[in-house]
Order: sequence, then C-alpha cells, then structure tokens
Amino acid sequence: MEFINTIENGILAITDPISSFIWTYILVYLLLGAGVAFTLLTKFMQFRLMGHMARVTFGGRGSGDGISAFQAFATSLASRVGTGNLAGVAIALWVGGPGAIFWMWMTALVGLATAFIESTLAQVYKVKHEDGAFRGGPAYYMERGLGQRWMGCLFAVFLIIAYGLAFNGAQSNTIAQAIDSAFAVPTWITGIVLVAMTALIIYGGIKSVARTAEKIVPVMAVAYLLVALYILIVNIGEVPSMLALIVKSAFGFGPAVGGAAGYAIKTAMENGIKRGLFSNEAGMGSAPNAAATATVKHPAAQGLVQSFGVVCDTLIICTCTAVVILLSGVYDTLLASSPGVDIQGIQLTQDAMSDHLGVFGTWFIALAILLFAFTSIVGNYAYGEINMGYLFGRRSKGAIQALRIAVLVMVMLGAVAELDFVWAFADFAMGLMATTNLIAILLLAPVALRVLKDYERQRRDGVREPVFDPTVLKNPEQLSSGVWTSSSETVTR
Repeated sequence: MEFINTIENGILAITDPISSFIWTYILVYLLLGAGVAFTLLTKFMQFRLMGHMARVTFGGRGSGDGISAFQAFATSLASRVGTGNLAGVAIALWVGGPGAIFWMWMTALVGLATAFIESTLAQVYKVKHEDGAFRGGPAYYMERGLGQRWMGCLFAVFLIIAYGLAFNGAQSNTIAQAIDSAFAVPTWITGIVLVAMTALIIYGGIKSVARTAEKIVPVMAVAYLLVALYILIVNIGEVPSMLALIVKSAFGFGPAVGGAAGYAIKTAMENGIKRGLFSNEAGMGSAPNAAATATVKHPAAQGLVQSFGVVCDTLIICTCTAVVILLSGVYDTLLASSPGVDIQGIQLTQDAMSDHLGVFGTWFIALAILLFAFTSIVGNYAYGEINMGYLFGRRSKGAIQALRIAVLVMVMLGAVAELDFVWAFADFAMGLMATTNLIAILLLAPVALRVLKDYERQRRDGVREPVFDPTVLKNPEQLSSGVWTSSSETVTR
C-alpha cells in the first residue's frame, strides 16, 4: 500500500501543477472566449432559436432502427446531469455566494452556442458502425475535418480516462455515501447492486444506453423540477427578494461569503463560471459523442437539440438546486454560524431539502442522487465505448470488453473506497481533453456555420424538416461514405 501511495503521489506531483495551470489560466478563459465568439458568429442563435430548439428536441423520437434525436439528447443529458447538479451548485453557492448562480446562468447562455458548434460538427463527420448506429465526436472530426488523427487519438485517450473510468468511480462513491446516510445500507452492498445494474445496460451496447436514458432521464428531471416548483410556490413571497439577492450579489452588493470581510465579485464570477462549465460541459467534447449517434436529416437539428441540453442542465436543474438551498433556513444558519468552513456540497443540498420537506426531503435527495449519478455512469460509459471504437476500429471488440470490465471494477471500487487520486487525475485528463477539443472546434467553426446557414435558409423557404446536402461544404469528400448524400450521389471520403 505504501508503494502504491508513493506512485500516486509521484504522479500527482507532476499532473497537479499542470492541471491547476490549465484550469486556472487557460481553460476557463478559452471556454468563455469561444462561447462569446460562437454567439457572435451565429448571430445569437441561442436567443433566436430557443423555441425551435425545444420543438426539435421533443419532436424527434422516431428513428426506425437507429438512435433518435431525443435518445441522443437523453444520453448526453444522462452524462451531464450528475452529482454536480446537486453538490456542485451548493459548493458554488457556499464559496461564491448567491452571485455565483448569476454567473452560472451567464456561462450557460454563451455555452449554448458552443454546444451547437461541437455537436453539429459531430453530426457532419460521423461514421456508420457495423451495429447500424452512428459513431462520432471530437476524435472523428479532428481526423476527418482537420486531417489530424494523432489529435483525435489523444482526445480519445483523455476522454476514456476521465469519463470512461474515473468519473464513474466518483459517481458510484456519491451514490453509496448518500444511500448509506439516508438508509444505513452498507456501501459494499450498494456497490454490488450498482455493478449488476450497470452490467445489464452496458453489455447491450450504445443502443441499450440510449433506450435506458430515454426512459430514466425525463422522469428524474421532471420529478426534481416538480419538487423544486412546489418549494418555490410554498415560499412564493420570498422569491422576488431571492432573485434580487442573486443579481445584486453578482455585482458585489450581497452579504459576506465564507467569512470574507465584504463580498468579492471575483469570487462569485470564478466559482459560478467554473461550476457552470463543469455542469453543462459545453465545449468539453463529451456531449458531441452522443450527438453523433442520432439519426437525423440535418446536422444542425441535433446541434440545436444538444444546445437545449445546456438549458435543461444549468438553467433549469441547477437553478432548482439553488432555489431549494436559498429558500431554506439552512443556508443562512450555516453562513452565520460557520463562515469560512469547508462543507460537502451534497450535505448542504440534503439539509436544505430536509428543511423544506422533512424526512421525505432526505429520502428524495438520496433517490435523486441515485438516478442522476447512475445515468451518468451509463452515459459516461457510452462515451468511452465510442472512443474505444475510434482507437481500435474493427479490432475494437476486445478493447470494448476490457472497457466494460474496467468500468464495473471502477463502479465497485468507487462505492467502497476513497478516490482522491482518481478524481485528481481525471481533472487533469479532462482539462487536456477540453483544451484539445476547443482548439479543434475553433478551427472547424466555419463548417458548422455553413451548416447552420443551410438549415436556416431551408426553414425560410418553408421546409418543415430541412435535409442536409453535403455539397454546401467546401470539402464534402472529407465526410464518411454513405452517411450524407446529395440529391444524386453518395459522398465518399
């Protein structure tokens, strides 16, 4: 054990400084800068097309034997909506104050444009898999769009480490701890149950994950929203002052936070922006893997669907968590009695829900964590499988079997062990993954903009469901054979 600890400490001594530098000085600004740039280049598409996004998202259920637009949306939302929506928001609120929620909103609004660009590119450059479903994502558009397979391979490796393995252990850990706290169930029992549940789904492949996400994600999101709305209605008289507090705090006019003498705008901005980016994942390169699996007539349609995923994740679900916490007496009591003390985010959310709903609140949060985190496990696995297929191609069956075993092992380990090393290394891998993806989508943005222009032109011409003609692109030969076809010919690579 001492030998293992020595190795872990040695690895972290190298990766931690790099990870800290990337997240502090590069990634946050790169993500925000890209979001603002894409917002301007798309002429504020997230505001112009918000209503259309919702219609496309909830109107795309039928797709024959393929994966529908809604199933792809549910798969990406399954990975997006995890413990970060319950614990991450609470941490942002505790460290950055109510103003952090305002900056989460602002981050999501610019992130909508980034999500559109990366998911549209994933659709444009997707390929058809032998199981009849499509595969795609950043690794694929890096190779086909930029001609840089080495870049795609690096991205795939980073994603498999972070999403395929490490984050699944972390999600499992959160589930086990919550179930133990609420129902006194030993963590090892929860681990075994989670392994069995996960195995049933992931051994069915990508289509099985999509079908499961389609069933669970809407139920869990709606249930959580209804409970939050109930709390809001019961406390309706306090809502205007709460909203005013969020806005005022964002600009330094709120109460002291975490024991600070006065309120720092910088603290609210940093924590709100970081937690917003972690939550909605726009620009990270994760959601495009799900976006590419959808069977749609036009790439822009799925880009719009994935943009709406950011709305659901941050503007709706994260806001629900913030409302529950701010309207409870728990937040004010802790702020007055324990300023500056580090807390567990999930503890604050649990205590706030219990303050509103009593013992039901404790049970409800435990169930919410189970559903949110479990769907994240299977959604993350889907991303790992897609990128394993990219790395190994036709020889990927053995690699995918190995990935499934590794995922189940991580789920069990996560339930019963501390995963500080794994989590820290995952942050390192995710930082490199996101940086690689952002460089690629900035270079390929003109392709996505052409696709959006074609989509909007057809809608202006009265076409109800625009159909993509790849000849609108400058280099249609880069597309996979047989995926997108013009009126009279198949585009070859």
